Amino acid sequence: MSRLKPRPTNRRTTSGEMFYQLSWTTLPGLRGLACSKFCATPTAAPDIEHGVAVECASEAERDALLAELQAHFGPLRFLNTAAAFDGVKDYVALRATRRG
Repeated sequence: MSRLKPRPTNRRTTSGEMFYQLSWTTLPGLRGLACSKFCATPTAAPDIEHGVAVECASEAERDALLAELQAHFGPLRFLNTAAAFDGVKDYVALRATRRG
């Protein structure tokens, strides 16, 4: 009889929701780096350690999220790409906690 414990995972059980891997363009500007052209690619294995992944119940929710990201991050400027990445990742994480 084995007494091994199951290995913890970062994946949560979902109820029909789809995972999307987020990507965007970071371009230089006069006041700093700007994030734009957000897109979400469906994925069966989200990479939350090296990227930004999000769950959406429908394509309409995904499209609303992309519009929300574009509206929020469009006017913001960042000093470097790491700050831009962390800003998007934190925003998505905070949004997920508000959602559910």
